[in-house]
Amino acid sequence: MDVPIVDLSNPNEDLVARAVVKASEEWGIFQVVNHGIPPELIRRLKEVGTKFFELPETEKEAVAKPEDSVDVEGYRTKYQKDLEGRNAWVDHLFHRIWPPSRVSYRFWPKLPMDYREVNEDYAKHLKKLSEKIMEWLSEGLGLRRTVEYLMKINYYPPCPDQDLVIGAPDHTDVNGITFLVANEALGLQAFKDNHWIDVKYTTSGIIVIVGDQFHRMSNGKYMSAKHRATMDKEKTRISWPVFVESSLDHEFAPLRELITGEDNAPKFKPYVYKDFKFRKLKKLPLD
Repeated sequence: MDVPIVDLSNPNEDLVARAVVKASEEWGIFQVVNHGIPPELIRRLKEVGTKFFELPETEKEAVAKPEDSVDVEGYRTKYQKDLEGRNAWVDHLFHRIWPPSRVSYRFWPKLPMDYREVNEDYAKHLKKLSEKIMEWLSEGLGLRRTVEYLMKINYYPPCPDQDLVIGAPDHTDVNGITFLVANEALGLQAFKDNHWIDVKYTTSGIIVIVGDQFHRMSNGKYMSAKHRATMDKEKTRISWPVFVESSLDHEFAPLRELITGEDNAPKFKPYVYKDFKFRKLKKLPLD
C-alpha cells in the first residue's frame, strides 16, 4: 500500500475535493502535488533550514527555548523513550509563521541571512493551500478564523542501530492539520491496517496529515493519522512540518450538523484547545 497522492492541478475541483475527503476518511494522511507552491521555494526552505542546523551550537543556542517557557517556540534537543524502550532523539526548532500578530522573530534564526525572507514567503503560499484543503474537508469546521501556523524543523542525525533509537515515537498530531516537506532521506511512516507503511514523497510534494482537532470535529469521519519518524542509518533526515491549529482558547467539539439520530451520537466531549492539548501531551484521559 502507498499513501494516496492527490493532484491539485485537475481542473475538475469536485473530483479533487472528493479525493481529499476520501484520503482523509480512509488514511488521515496523503500527499498533494501540483499544489501551487513553487518548487524553487520549497528547495530554498529546505536549504535555509539545513544551513541553520549546520551552524555551531553557540549560534543555534541564540534562538534556544527558554528554560522557564511553557510555550514550544525555540531550539532544543529532545530525548524521550518510546513504548518499545528505544530512545527518541531529535533536535528541533519551533517558531510561529502566521498570523503576523503571533510571530516572534526572537525565535527566527538570523543565519542564514535569507532565512526570514524564505519562511515568510512560504507562509503566504502555505496559508492559501491550507485554506483550500480545509474548505474541501468541511466548509463549517470553524477553524479558519482562528488558526495559527507553527513551523517546526526536525533534525534527525544518522543512526546505525534502529533497534535502540527512533526519531519520533508513534503518535497522532494534536492540532487540526499538518503540512510536511522533508529532505531526500526517508523516515516518515504511517500506520494503516496494522502495518507501518513508508511514506514516499516527491521532491516538491507536500504531505498532509489530519490531526486530532479535525478527527473530533468531524465526529470521527476523518481519521487522525497515527505516524512516526525513523532514523536513516547513513543520512541525516530533516523535515519541515507546519502545524495548523486553532487559538488556545477555541472550544471545539463534534459539529452539530453531523449529530443526527441515535446512531450518530457525539463520540467526543467538547474541549477548549489548550486543555485538550495539555491532557493529550500529559497522556491524561480525554473521554
